[in-house]
Amino acid sequence: LHVGHLRSTIIGDALARILAFLGHRVIRDNHLGDWGTQFGMILYGYKHFLNAEAYRSDPVRELARLYLEVRQRTKGDEDDEGNIVRTAEEAAILKACQQETAKLHAGDAENVRLWREFMPHCLAEVHAIYQRLGVRFDYEYGESFYNPMLPAVIDDLLAKGVARESQGALIVQDGKQVALVRKSDGAYTYMTTDLATIRYRVETWNPDAILYAVDFRQAAHFRTLFAVARQWGYTNVELTHISFGSVLGDDRKPLSTRGGTSLELQALLDEAVRRAAHKYEQSRAERLAAGYQVPEITAEEKARIAEVVGIGAVKYADLMQNRNSDYVFNWDKMLATVGNTATYMQYTYARCRSILAEAGVVAPTSAAAAASSSANATAHELPSLLLTTAAERNLTLNLLRFHEVVESATVEYLPHYLTDYLWELAKSFSSFYEQCPVLKAETPPQKHSRLLLTELTARVIRQTLELLGIGVVERM
Repeated sequence: LHVGHLRSTIIGDALARILAFLGHRVIRDNHLGDWGTQFGMILYGYKHFLNAEAYRSDPVRELARLYLEVRQRTKGDEDDEGNIVRTAEEAAILKACQQETAKLHAGDAENVRLWREFMPHCLAEVHAIYQRLGVRFDYEYGESFYNPMLPAVIDDLLAKGVARESQGALIVQDGKQVALVRKSDGAYTYMTTDLATIRYRVETWNPDAILYAVDFRQAAHFRTLFAVARQWGYTNVELTHISFGSVLGDDRKPLSTRGGTSLELQALLDEAVRRAAHKYEQSRAERLAAGYQVPEITAEEKARIAEVVGIGAVKYADLMQNRNSDYVFNWDKMLATVGNTATYMQYTYARCRSILAEAGVVAPTSAAAAASSSANATAHELPSLLLTTAAERNLTLNLLRFHEVVESATVEYLPHYLTDYLWELAKSFSSFYEQCPVLKAETPPQKHSRLLLTELTARVIRQTLELLGIGVVERM
């Protein structure tokens, strides 16, 4: 996984969290690309360019190297009209890769054996990253899972008169859109696999909606897929492409494994955590030099804070973008600790918790526990709110917007509405904190009211960050 894969993972996860929070039954299915042309390239590379020692020591790195090696040997050059022109050698290698893919799909014993050998290494790698990101899936039905279902899909398309023959191939036409579902040589396409996926999901889970978190470059494919699915009879399920822009490099081109321009996602997370740890030590030294009392914490707690802050920064920097937009990957912006960043939101939460701890208010163990304790509280247990200043009123109004914002993010499938909201909430709390003494309020009722506003702010920040898949820490 590289940094370009981050968007589909965390946008999909955020939407799943938001929908589940609102009471929907959400099924998370990771549709793995485990059966396509890239495996033909890896198989060819394994058979011709393998470094056996490198493969033994780190299989995934070596498989990735082989893929890039073969891509390089088949890429060709672009002519003046934008067509790819390959040398005879490049064309021969590409054809050999396609033959390796065909052999895999036909059940060739050696290629299937190698595929089964490769897959556990690849899955272990991606699962480690998903775990670190706090992302989970209920199912991981990749392309290979649907392969046995493809003949029945073709038979049904023909039986219903949806598909027809064209120059030896089978197509489905919807107006000007034409979908190839079986090639003239009998091979199936991504379209066929995606139709099998829709059929399986509808028959197995009976969903009201199926959301595809895939980048904008697949927009035409999904328009055609959904049109074919409706022709096929799947008219009672919402099919929505959750499109998003690319993560761009300095050259303004999408980062990709194919081009070898990508930064590995694990390396990005490691660097983010390293920078978070450095920032903590730097801030601690500055505060000690300024004469502040800074509590000692264990190495384990430092490491946990760095992990939560670092990974939170990476996620937030992506989720705060309108998902329909591209953005240029930039270390400093992604790992910034001021302004509209995860770090600032986590700091605001920690500042709330510090005030409450000094007042003797115990922190809930989770956002769910916080919501539960609020729901179970009776009216006489809660102090009244005394909104005597503009800062108090503004903060309260922002707190009341929480449900409206979550609903809006759901209607339009736009997680960045939550980051925009957090930024406004954090700024309104900062103004409240500066203008309205909490622990030194003039009267006990005023103190209780301001403590309640502080606790509600902490709970809402924690819950909103949790909906984005971002954690909090009690002190920073």
